[in-house]
Amino acid sequence: MKVLLVEPFYGGSHRKWADGFKAYSTHEVRLLTLPAAHWKWRMHGAAVTLSEKANTSEFDPDLILATDMLDVATFKATLKSGLRDVPIVTYFHENQITYPWSRSDKDLKLKRDNHYGFINYTSALVSDKVLFNSEYHLNSFIEGLSQFLKQFPDYQNLETIQRIQEKSEVVHLGMNLMTLDSLRPAELQLPKRATILWNHRWEYDKNPEEFFESLIEIKRRGWEFNLVVLGERFKKQPASFESAKQELNDNILHWGFVESRAEYAHWLWHSDILPVTSNQDFFGGSIVEAMYCNVKPLLPKRLAYPEHVPANLHHVFFYDDGELTSRLQNWIKDVTVLRKQQTRSFVEKYDWSKVALLLDQTLNLSGED
Repeated sequence: MKVLLVEPFYGGSHRKWADGFKAYSTHEVRLLTLPAAHWKWRMHGAAVTLSEKANTSEFDPDLILATDMLDVATFKATLKSGLRDVPIVTYFHENQITYPWSRSDKDLKLKRDNHYGFINYTSALVSDKVLFNSEYHLNSFIEGLSQFLKQFPDYQNLETIQRIQEKSEVVHLGMNLMTLDSLRPAELQLPKRATILWNHRWEYDKNPEEFFESLIEIKRRGWEFNLVVLGERFKKQPASFESAKQELNDNILHWGFVESRAEYAHWLWHSDILPVTSNQDFFGGSIVEAMYCNVKPLLPKRLAYPEHVPANLHHVFFYDDGELTSRLQNWIKDVTVLRKQQTRSFVEKYDWSKVALLLDQTLNLSGED
C-alpha cells in the first residue's frame, strides 16, 4: 500500500515519528512536510500549501496519514478530484482542546485559542479513522469535546462526538528504543550518589518549579545527589531553571541540551531517578526513553503514565500529591537497592519493531491481506 504521510510540523518528536514509520513500515511511505516553525500558522495555513504540493506530486497514494497539526478538512477540500476520495487517517500526537495553554499566551487572553481546538475537532470529524498515542489521550479528547462544543451559542453538534469515538483507536507512539542499546557503555560504572535526571522540554507544562523545589529542599536537608538536566530549550523558558542552576550548582554533572543521540544516551544510562512533575503529557516519550535505560521514574498519578507501568507495580512508581519530596528522598537514600529494579521491560512494547506492524495493520482499512 502507498501511504502519503502529511506532517506540517516536521521537527522534534513529530519528525522522529514520521521518519521512524517510514523506515519500519512494510508500506511504501512518502513524506509531505513543512519545517517545524510557527505552529499556529501551520495549523491554519499548511493545509492549503500541502494540498497544492500533493496535487502536483506524481505519487499516487492509497491512503493519506495526517497528524493533528494539519487542518484535515481544508486539506481534503482543496485536493484535486483524483485525491479527494483517498481515505485519510489522522494521528493525534497532541490536541489543542485539552492541552494546557500557557497563561502568558496572547491568544488565550484574547479568547482566540478555540480556533486550534476547532481545527482538531473538524479534522477528527472528516477523517476515516482517528488514532491516538495513548488511552489517556483518546479518553481526554472525547471527554473534552463535550465541554468544548457546549461553549458555543447554538447548533453545538454534540451528536458528532459519538461518531468520532466510534472510529477512534489507540496506537502507542513508535520509538527507536533499541538504538539506545548500541549506545550503552560497555562497562557501566555508577557513582555512589544517586543521579537525578531531567530530560524534558524546558517549558511551563512540564512543571519544572515543583521538580527543582523538591531537589532544593532535599539538599537543604543534607542529602547528597548528582543532577543531570537535558531537554530542548527555547528563547523563553521558565525562570526556575536559572535560579535552580545557581542553587544546585555543586550537584550538577551536566546542564543543557545535547545535540548528539550518543551523548543523550550516555546521560540516560548514567542516571538513576527521573522525578516527573509534568502537568501535560499525552504519551511521555522522554520518560519512556529513560525507563528503557532503567532510569526509575517517580510518577504522579495522572496523564498517560499509568499505561507505562504494570498495574501491580503502581504503588512502587507513583506518588500522591504532597509525597514527591519524601518519596524522592527515600529513593536517594536507598539508591543501591533501587538500582536492582528493572524498568526496561515495561516499555519495550513501544519500539518501532513492534509498533510499526500494528500501525501497518491499523492503516489497512480494507482489511485485506
